[in-house]
Formats: sequence, C-alpha cells, structure tokens
Amino acid sequence: MLIRKPADLRYSDVTPKELYLNRRRFLAAGSAALGALALPPTSNAASLSFSKSSYTVDEKLTPKDDVTHYNNYYEFGTGKEEPARYANTLITSPWTVEFGGMVNKPQKLDITSIIKIAPLEERIYRHRCVEAWSMVIPWIGLPLSAVLKQVDPKPGAKYVAFQTLHDPKQMPRGKYAGIDLPYVEGLRLDEAMHPLAILAVGLYGESLPNQNGAPIRLVTPWKYGFKGIKSIVKITLTDKEPPCTWNITNAREYGFYSNVNPQVDHPRWTQASERRIGELFKRKTLPFNGYADQVAGLYSGMDLRKFY
Repeated sequence: MLIRKPADLRYSDVTPKELYLNRRRFLAAGSAALGALALPPTSNAASLSFSKSSYTVDEKLTPKDDVTHYNNYYEFGTGKEEPARYANTLITSPWTVEFGGMVNKPQKLDITSIIKIAPLEERIYRHRCVEAWSMVIPWIGLPLSAVLKQVDPKPGAKYVAFQTLHDPKQMPRGKYAGIDLPYVEGLRLDEAMHPLAILAVGLYGESLPNQNGAPIRLVTPWKYGFKGIKSIVKITLTDKEPPCTWNITNAREYGFYSNVNPQVDHPRWTQASERRIGELFKRKTLPFNGYADQVAGLYSGMDLRKFY
C-alpha cells in the first residue's frame, strides 16, 4: 500500500468530479451489495424543528445524494466516496462542545443545550470548494454569534479557534489522512459574529449525516469549504490568530482567511470558474461566493491577494 506523506498530500488530492461520476455510474448496478458500506439507516436521522431564514438563496438545490456522498472528511478517508462508507463508526451521542479561552462564562454544552440557545433555521447556502466545484445546500443551524454571546467573550478576544474530534478508535483511517490531527480551524471574531456564520446541525430537514460533520459543524458560505470544520468538540476565544490545518500543511496554497476570490488562483488551477455539482458547464466564480454585499465590509482596506 502506498501511504502518502503529509508533505505530498494536498486538499485537492481527491477524486476529480468527472472520474467520480463515471465511477458512480459503474457502481450503480452493484449498489445493493454495497449497502452495508453506505449511510446508516435513515431511522437514525432525526427530523428537526426549524423555520425558514431570510439568509438564503433562491437557487436549485444540489441533490441530497450528492451532498451526502461527495465529501471531504479525511479522518474517514481521502477519497470523495469514503466518508459515506466509513463514517458510520462515529459516535455522535452523547456529544459535548467545550467553550473556553478568553470568555467570562467557560462551559461545556451538549448538543441539546446548544440548539436551545437560538431557534434553528433552514438556510440555503452556496458551498464552494477550493477544488472548483460547488453545491447549493439547505443547512439547518443557528447563528454562531448567539452561541458565542452565551459564553460572553472578553474584550481582548480577537479570534475564535475550533477543534474537531480526534479518536483513532472511531476514525482508524485518520492515520492515512496525511495531515496533522485533530483538525483545527479559526476565524476572526468579527467573522464569527457575522450573521451568515452558523453552526449547522442538519441538512435537508434532518440531522447531519456523519460524513457531513455530525453532530455539529461550522458553515461560513463566503469562504472555501475546508474552513467548515466538522464534528466540533472545542471552541476557544483567543487574542492570537489560531492555527488552521491546511494553512499548517501548505501555507502557500491555503491561507488563514480563505475567502472565495476568483482573482486569486490556487497555484495549480484557476479559481475564476467553478462547476456546480450536477451541471455540465462551468460558471463564473463570484467574489465571496456571491455574498460580497453582506461580508465585503469585513475586509475593507485589506489586500485580499496578500491575506488570501
């Protein structure tokens, strides 16, 4: 078996969409035999009570099957289809998130307590991956700002650091991930407090499937998808810019901010266009993934080529 070293592996080293589609057509005939490797039974996906949000886009949804079977979750494999096959080993209940650092009210909250902080909303967001593919996903979640206000950030707090679960027993394929684990991410505090930033607990009217980051994950739709850290167990307020997994792995290709910017290409391919999953033709990439009116002010005066 060829094992990739961290220096050799990149976020983009996954199955290209064209090969993925061909492979799925080939496997379709044998889907019954592969059933044991697919999603957990749908009875495990609890329905959620939520309202429609004004923060949404009026666009055609990406089919649920693609959203739940075309994923990046390296703890469960580096291939796009692998997380849906192997993430059934993830135990999502009980689950707590630890809040600490520069806060006045450090605490541990279980998922039930978190979703009671603010009403759950369905938000249809564009999702843009650095690999130049995109989706439109109906997330269900609550504003990250509401949760942060619950723990009362101290005046000196400037950043929010996130950490995902790292349990080799539940995630044995993580030893082949080629990145340091646990996965970590970060935002500036003003980004985290923006109303578009949410903690998602569901999609398509049900709780999150494991491969999509159950039971709670970050969604920041104006940033590339790898910023959306999955299966969060720790949120820390700090006055220093926190480490981020892909920035640590390859700072030349992955910056701290990671805002969707068609004018700043990845070193190995253009970001000026994207292919929406399920569509044949490419479309132009929009600045901030189409959310410029809402978030561009966060970066006023910044050189977005330097702070990519």
